[in-house]
Amino acid sequence: MTQLLNAKELKEQGSLADLLTKLGYHPAKKSPREQFYFSMLRDSDIKKPSLCVNDELGVWFDHGTGKGGNIIDFGLAYWKELPFNEVVAKIQEVCLTMTATRTGRPRMPVKIPHYIVEECKDIGTHPAITEYLKNRCVFEKAKANLKEVYYYVKDDKGDRKYFFAAGWTNENGSWEVRNKYFKGCLGQKGISFIPGDEKRAIVFEGFINYLSWLQVNPDAPESKIILNSLSLLKAGVAKAKLFSSVDLYLDRDKAGHQASRDFIRELPYATDRSAVYDGYNDFNDMLVLTAQKRIYTR
Repeated sequence: MTQLLNAKELKEQGSLADLLTKLGYHPAKKSPREQFYFSMLRDSDIKKPSLCVNDELGVWFDHGTGKGGNIIDFGLAYWKELPFNEVVAKIQEVCLTMTATRTGRPRMPVKIPHYIVEECKDIGTHPAITEYLKNRCVFEKAKANLKEVYYYVKDDKGDRKYFFAAGWTNENGSWEVRNKYFKGCLGQKGISFIPGDEKRAIVFEGFINYLSWLQVNPDAPESKIILNSLSLLKAGVAKAKLFSSVDLYLDRDKAGHQASRDFIRELPYATDRSAVYDGYNDFNDMLVLTAQKRIYTR
């Protein structure tokens, strides 16, 4: 009988490229490191393939929305109407339920990336990372909260491919990394926690939104919970239960609204504060577009 991978195993072993193939999508172009698809997450992506998949790292990034993540994050974005557990089951159904081999063992795509962090530097060293953070309007706050992470990935032949990104640590000591073209995690995925007020906490979906909020609220005393992925919502709820007051600053898209509802269902006294950036997708979207408007009206 075929054994299904659980959510943790899916994130570590599931192949995004295999899932997309099973769903009927094929790359419009390829590079040595990534595959590019016309985004199936948006109706408007018809001229230029903007969904980038790096199957070695098991991550994707949609340049049209600025969102990305692992295979489960893709499932949450693709099957927006389904809750987390049903999305996991759907991925298993579509991609990972394979016919058993003659030995009785299931055939499943296995992807074991080998990444080595070579060096970490202060923010402001690499011009491409600086430009990315300035374009996201979080450079000043990033200098005190992020690092430049330089790493390489080994393929099956032992060949190295080198990368760099802005890095943020999670509770497992792993790096959540982002640059203009890539969003992923080096190591074990986890939430991030910044201690503050023992009774009040605020929750963000990702660290770019947290840094955006920090730009506006530099002296806020609350403890901060950064999910780093909606797939870690349960871990975020468990952490938030330690506090008597919880404010949510999740995205104002379908996945974010559903996550806020799920959070409040588990923790009824939590409050959705996303109306602060009503009309925008998230806190960073508001920060960036507001800055652009100031430039255009000068």
